[in-house]
Amino acid sequence: MPIDTILVAQGAEYKAVCRGLSGITGSIPTIIAIPIGMKPLLKYLQQSQGNRQFLAPKSRVLIMGLCGSLSDRYTVGDIVLYQDCVYSGKRQECDRTFTAQLHSYLSEKVSLVKSLTSEHVIWSAAEKRHLGETLAADVVDMEGFTALEFFNAAGVDVAMLRVVSDDCQHNIPDLTSAINSDGSLNPFPLAMGMLRQPLTATRLIRGSLKSLKVLEQVTNRLFSS
Repeated sequence: MPIDTILVAQGAEYKAVCRGLSGITGSIPTIIAIPIGMKPLLKYLQQSQGNRQFLAPKSRVLIMGLCGSLSDRYTVGDIVLYQDCVYSGKRQECDRTFTAQLHSYLSEKVSLVKSLTSEHVIWSAAEKRHLGETLAADVVDMEGFTALEFFNAAGVDVAMLRVVSDDCQHNIPDLTSAINSDGSLNPFPLAMGMLRQPLTATRLIRGSLKSLKVLEQVTNRLFSS
């Protein structure tokens, strides 16, 4: 399956995708670590010297990483393939042909979902369920809508494949303050946010470790044939 570029959030998610590709002997896409959050990602895409490769005619970009569940149907470790993303009443669709090919290839392992993109961390289980019900969204992330809006405007085919790292039954620590304005993670506020809420932090760490392993495995599977 021709995929030119993989975009994945910097840090643990990027490392998991790299591990998944590490043993592949055939040709693999260019992997690019992107900042966390809508505004940092947009700034990065607009300024990146690599835009020329993103925006080549008929190029295909696969966005990978983790997401949070807004529905009881999806739990930690589930692999999801986006149909679209909503943000502030607007909607952007993933490329249907590209998405259908990925779905066919990974069929028994992956669920087609509708996504919400948020500017901040959705940490409260009650808010997750409320957003899921009112917006008819299944999962949430912090980059999807921005990426789709940018690439759709440029005529680049985009698909989005993610793994659920936290469910909608439990709170996670509010780590919004740990995300810098440039979309990087600040270790000190991250550690403090975890220490203030040790039970929710433990659950988030366990969920992240499980989902990162799944992300590594699905990456490997996608390119190992």
